Amino acid sequence: MPGGRLSQQERQQIALGLADGLAYAEIARRLDRPTSTVTREVMRNGGPASYRADLAHRATERRTQRRKPAAPAARGPQAAPLPHGRDPEAVRAYEETFTTVQMAGGMPQMMARVMAALMVTDSGSLTAAELARHLQVSPASVSKAVAFLDSQGLVRREKDDRRRERYTVDDDIWYQAMIASARSTGQVVGTAREGVAVLGPGTPAAVRLENVARFMDYVSEAIARAAEQARDILHAKPAGESTPVQD
Repeated sequence: MPGGRLSQQERQQIALGLADGLAYAEIARRLDRPTSTVTREVMRNGGPASYRADLAHRATERRTQRRKPAAPAARGPQAAPLPHGRDPEAVRAYEETFTTVQMAGGMPQMMARVMAALMVTDSGSLTAAELARHLQVSPASVSKAVAFLDSQGLVRREKDDRRRERYTVDDDIWYQAMIASARSTGQVVGTAREGVAVLGPGTPAAVRLENVARFMDYVSEAIARAAEQARDILHAKPAGESTPVQD
């Protein structure tokens, strides 16, 4: 599988694939690239509807030129050696990929960046100052992003021993997110069934809404049931960590 930056020819193939309605995975397969590479390339250059190979290539060249004069220390915490012998460039690239995938799912950019920054830390916890320094944004931007994530149940706020507010992702956030999704889908079910009464049972429009309600009701129940059954997976211990055996 090839590595390195995408070539202009590869970007043209991506543009052609998007025009043909191909999925990111299929475009990536044809390029012999990871799907995440294609997803990140498209999302950071206008999205599937606005992606243009020539503009994307020039934008990448400009970003590369801007990075060249910057000293490694400019990235703050990233300048220090990372734990567990991690490659800083690989971690940074993965963080961008994680951000891009969340944006593709509808999360606003700054919220996705904060979420990704928290997810790639071993503690799953950073202060507002640490996030602002890591992302090179203002504390106000961090605060706004955290307020959104908190409202969605994706992060929690807590005070550390120095009374600083920390923002934390814990093991249960994805369970809570799935349950919230099920509840949201359940609201669609109720609204669709209200429409059935308004439009008259048995009419074409009412039948359409009733079918939507039945479908969404099934999906909602399936999401909630699967999340409950799989919840323990989120609390699995790291490989090699086990409960001590008592003599």
